[in-house]
Amino acid sequence: MSLVVMKFGGTSVGSIERIKNVARIAVKKKEEGHDVVVVSSAMAGETDRLINLLKEISPKYDLREYDQLVSTGETAAIPLVTQAIKELGHDAISFTGFQIGMITDGAHSKARIVKITAERIFKALKEGKICVVAGFQGIFPETGDITTLGRGGSDTTAVAIAAAINADVCEIYTDVDGVYTADPRIVKNAKKLDRISYEEMLELASLGAKVLQSRSVELGMKYNVPILVLSSIEDKPGTLVVKEDKDMEKVIVSGVTADKNQAKITIVGVPDRPGIAAEIFGKLAEANINVDMIIQNVGLDGKTDLSFTVAKTDLLRAIDACEAVKTSIGASKVVSDENIAKVSIVGVGMKSHAGVAAKMFKLLSENNINIQMISTSEIKISCVIDEKFAELAVRVLHEKFVEEGDNVS
Repeated sequence: MSLVVMKFGGTSVGSIERIKNVARIAVKKKEEGHDVVVVSSAMAGETDRLINLLKEISPKYDLREYDQLVSTGETAAIPLVTQAIKELGHDAISFTGFQIGMITDGAHSKARIVKITAERIFKALKEGKICVVAGFQGIFPETGDITTLGRGGSDTTAVAIAAAINADVCEIYTDVDGVYTADPRIVKNAKKLDRISYEEMLELASLGAKVLQSRSVELGMKYNVPILVLSSIEDKPGTLVVKEDKDMEKVIVSGVTADKNQAKITIVGVPDRPGIAAEIFGKLAEANINVDMIIQNVGLDGKTDLSFTVAKTDLLRAIDACEAVKTSIGASKVVSDENIAKVSIVGVGMKSHAGVAAKMFKLLSENNINIQMISTSEIKISCVIDEKFAELAVRVLHEKFVEEGDNVS
């Protein structure tokens, strides 16, 4: 008998009929002889509905109240899934994040998991029950407040539970049947991958691929939890996320992504002296704002322009933080641009293959796509471009690096 964690996203529980389908999948796994833990997201659209209600009251809402509100989506979904399982003749029990001992830090809206006690999960499994756990939510013990893990946090919940209870596999059920080389809605010739390394999946997830939350992949890699991405609608083989192997290294580019949830902030006229960058980014860190790409242009007058990217959802708070520090550092102004996108190519094979960056830049140039910022690592190259060119960039890069047959070293 193996122990399986199964996570179902919002579209998978988006209606009563789909909830019944989730129950059938979970019961089938149980009848095959496995112990089963189901992690459920909120019903499709529910989290956005709640956030929009909050925004109508105040665009600069309190993050504690945000967590208190949006966590109710998952809390409402799990009893429905549990009851659907019971209707199929199997015993099941639902748990909130608090009830399974999902302990987090106090960073509201993007909390990080500290530990999971999982005592009630172990007890219920021993009694032969299917456990249904609310994704996305935890508790900060110092205050007793509900916290949430950020959008896509149910993926992180599932992998964290799998690590905590030493599950054999964490199955992530979505509305797609695996991980593709690009978004199939943008690239008609996108190919499904049978296997992908943790490192590649981590880059793809952090760069805009919406199949898995990046933190869930981090946890999978840290605790060596095999992650299987499957469709909750069609019974098809999925994509297995595991340790890198030699066959993976032969493929130069595994995926092409575009992330439109990006905004650029530029602080103009920053004095060029030690400690300035630390003061700016320290202020942003205090506000729990993650900064991605950074560029500093040093002028001849001893002033610099400092540009960086943040998630669009953090833009207003990031501008406030920059405005607060602008006067103290003697900068002239803060400007922002929401109309950008980050396009990236990812592949472990890039580590040993020269000229990939030059080819990427040439392709973008040939299609009159201007590059505003560049970031690289051993296995990825990212460029910030005008948002209106994002889909074109993905198509031309995918055609050259994936479809033309010269993608194997």
